[in-house]
Amino acid sequence: MSRREFEDLAQLVRETCGIKLTQEKTTMLTSRLSKRLRLLGLASYAHYYEYVTSEAGREAELGHMIDAVTTNKTDFFREPSHFEFLTRTALPNVMSLIGGTGGGHLQLWSAACSTGEEPYTMAMVVSEFLQTRRSWRASILATDINREVLVYGTQAVYPEHLVAPIPAEYRLRYLMRGRGARQGECRIVPELRNLVTFRRLNLVGGDYGFNTQMHVVFCRNVIIYFDRDTQRELFARIYRHTAPGGYLFIGHSESLTGVSDDFERVAPTVYRRPPV
Repeated sequence: MSRREFEDLAQLVRETCGIKLTQEKTTMLTSRLSKRLRLLGLASYAHYYEYVTSEAGREAELGHMIDAVTTNKTDFFREPSHFEFLTRTALPNVMSLIGGTGGGHLQLWSAACSTGEEPYTMAMVVSEFLQTRRSWRASILATDINREVLVYGTQAVYPEHLVAPIPAEYRLRYLMRGRGARQGECRIVPELRNLVTFRRLNLVGGDYGFNTQMHVVFCRNVIIYFDRDTQRELFARIYRHTAPGGYLFIGHSESLTGVSDDFERVAPTVYRRPPV
């Protein structure tokens, strides 16, 4: 891939989904798009760029390109202190704001859900929390720009080595183990799958397509891929979709310093939209 080819494709990625690719990512971009070139029978990355920016290519190929270049690293119970804070502090505070002891509906959002480990972890934790709060219910919206990972998450089937971080008692309660040809795989139980709705969403482009103000938003390990202006735009939009008194969780290597003054910091990498 020539420097010009990289610059053209990197600019297209940035315009489409906000991800900033530096020159050091040339090898990565070359590797990930090479399969698309072979599949389409194209001789060069310049030809690929011409195709993907054509009217036909934008319709047929642009989504495949974004699927190829987006990174989808995730785990069950990643950054476990967040889930401890969720049940110890965030959910009780939100519940006191929206319903007291009379019950209500908790709305949570996994804003970059990847293959589903994060929203299903949220579902396990929230389900446990609501065991003694039967008048409450919860819904989790799981969104990502990558179509392939959304299919994976919807299927909710994971090899055994990936479910190892799940506490043993949760594995017994919330996983079904495969047999026969499916041995070595686990599937999330229907009760949890019914809590999670997967949708494709571009965090930095177009209308989000929902007006719900979320009580809890997980947007972790995402902003590191965006430049500062895109980060500001992203968290201004997330703020508008966070209910007053709602909580925002970001990655442990991330910060909103210089990005957003709207949220107040309440713990390391945990923020809150001030209550009205």
